[in-house]
Amino acid sequence: MHNVHANFDLTTFNTFGIKAHCDYYIPFTDVSKLRSIIYNDKRLKSLPNFVLGGGSNILFTKNFNGLILHPLMNGLEKVNEDNDFVWIKAGSGVVWDDFVQYAVENNYGGVENLSLIPGNVGACPVQNIGAYGVEAKDVIDKVYAVKISDFSTKLFSNAECKFDYRDSIFKNKLKGQYFITNVTFKLSKKHKLVTNYGKVDEELKKYQEQNIQSVRNAIIAIRREKLPDPKEIGNAGSFFKNPIIDQSKAEQIKQEFPTIVLYSVDSQQYKVVAGWLIEQCGWKGKQINHVGVHKNQALVLVNHGKATGNEILELSNNIQESVMQKFGIQINPEVNIL
Repeated sequence: MHNVHANFDLTTFNTFGIKAHCDYYIPFTDVSKLRSIIYNDKRLKSLPNFVLGGGSNILFTKNFNGLILHPLMNGLEKVNEDNDFVWIKAGSGVVWDDFVQYAVENNYGGVENLSLIPGNVGACPVQNIGAYGVEAKDVIDKVYAVKISDFSTKLFSNAECKFDYRDSIFKNKLKGQYFITNVTFKLSKKHKLVTNYGKVDEELKKYQEQNIQSVRNAIIAIRREKLPDPKEIGNAGSFFKNPIIDQSKAEQIKQEFPTIVLYSVDSQQYKVVAGWLIEQCGWKGKQINHVGVHKNQALVLVNHGKATGNEILELSNNIQESVMQKFGIQINPEVNIL
């Protein structure tokens, strides 16, 4: 820990399993030690940098000519509590699903729908991760961050994070400027289950009781059925975001494609299931050389063994083009492409 690794192999640090190297790599848990390392080495301070999380939302298309920082802060701490809520502070290096399991086992609600999402806690506010009708922004209270340029600290409130669909200030205005050390979550003691999304209601019929544990079990069962394990086949989960379209476009496309899957965002906008769009274009289960689209979930692009990042990128570009041609809808990647 806190050592500087030169010409570092990133193959096992990205769930696609893409072979790539970076010039320098530093894993760390102590910010002051990291600061000393960088400030004492002018070579490191001047390099481009990238903050790595669990490696589950990234596609390397080439070697990274710079410094990769890897925050690995651990720990879960109850920092506040009242009759209705509990506030849990989690280290950015905590595995996300370990945090969800901890919450459910302690009867803290709000994150059960986000079960089995890969990655670490530190990535959740950056990406505003979401699944089955719930997003990280619904439960994030505060984000603790450090500015890379001068190592000053900043505490971001939920509002200051500027959350949007799979988006935040850390992906836009402040992209590449901060790394996250901790996140505080506001979890509920009085649960409001969200089960009317996808096949959750149907899966829940297999359980005698409906509670946050049965919802977590149902989500895990659904995800394991349709999503491949990165340990068995390289992938980054959902590669594309579900596009948002306005009401007039929704009405138009519904007339032409009556079976299209739409979810209301508000009175004027609808979310289109990107996986459905991709499947209708004939991509589901298709393999081209070393890359392909998963047979059970068209949102997932896979590395069948020896793919390069550029091969996966080319596949994604072809999918985007075909969806645009057929539906007139732009789908955009959810993963970070380097």
